[in-house]
Amino acid sequence: GTGAVITPMFQPQITDMVRRRGVFGKRIKNEPATGQPSRYFEQTRIVAGAFQDPRALTFTPTGDPTRRERYLTVKAIYGSIAFNLFDVEVNRQQGQFASLVAKDIEDTIQGTLKTSDIGLWNGTDTDVIAPTTLEYVGGLTQINRTATIASSARIIDGLKAEVAAMMANENFEVRVTAIYVNPLLGDLIDHEERLNQRQIPQTVLHEVTGGLLVNAVSTQMGLIPIIADPYLRNGATGGSTSESGKTDYKAVILSEELCEYHYVTSAEPRVFQLGLEGGLATRYAIVLFGAPVFKGKANASQNQSFIESGATTYSHSVVTVVRS
Repeated sequence: GTGAVITPMFQPQITDMVRRRGVFGKRIKNEPATGQPSRYFEQTRIVAGAFQDPRALTFTPTGDPTRRERYLTVKAIYGSIAFNLFDVEVNRQQGQFASLVAKDIEDTIQGTLKTSDIGLWNGTDTDVIAPTTLEYVGGLTQINRTATIASSARIIDGLKAEVAAMMANENFEVRVTAIYVNPLLGDLIDHEERLNQRQIPQTVLHEVTGGLLVNAVSTQMGLIPIIADPYLRNGATGGSTSESGKTDYKAVILSEELCEYHYVTSAEPRVFQLGLEGGLATRYAIVLFGAPVFKGKANASQNQSFIESGATTYSHSVVTVVRS
């Protein structure tokens, strides 16, 4: 009305709160794969002595040390993004979002790592030797030691009892270092402890820059940190292991030194520029080769298979917490 000309302007920063990396993906130990499949050995038995008459000692073989070959199939995650020449040059001429291309490439790298972090827990493959899908064999599948905390039982008491049961293993030395939970389960733990007027101890995760204060559980192994990871998904309502109409929440007790990501060439995604197509579009491919392994399984028959029904996890445990 006054002859003024008003043109649209934008802030140079793009509001971006999209979730990227998970917590466990940044803490898991990276190891180069030995090949395809990646192989390692696991000691499952040592030679044990036997009591004898001190005046009549006789040479009697008491067994052999047992070492078993273990292996896992390396998987691939592929991300891609293309930039049309015209759009790139218009964006550059405007000058307002000059770094947008670089941001999109970096975000695609982070998106590839996000896919990996989700698969660390929830990968749909069921066999590390003979793959059934293209995804990882997730931790919730590899770890077959399980426990359940009923809706009428206290969560902290159930977690403490499971850690104690793992420590009581006479054949293997278990060193639990962390309990991973979905943030919703972490909130249920806080709420339950407040209602019971119990103080939750806290500890510092030294692996995080500057230190990060988190809740902890006082167990027979000392203070075990409770680490919230949103990619550790909760189970469906009314699942086969839960009470009818309830929800299964997962808590994973880990010996983190036995959790490894076996990679090929690099534990970080690599970026390849594929050049120009007929439409003058620049293409970038992001590739990550690797697979997670949760070590620490043994069975009486000493079969070679890693996921066979007789092999039981002794170093980790998946605890199902049943709540409304």
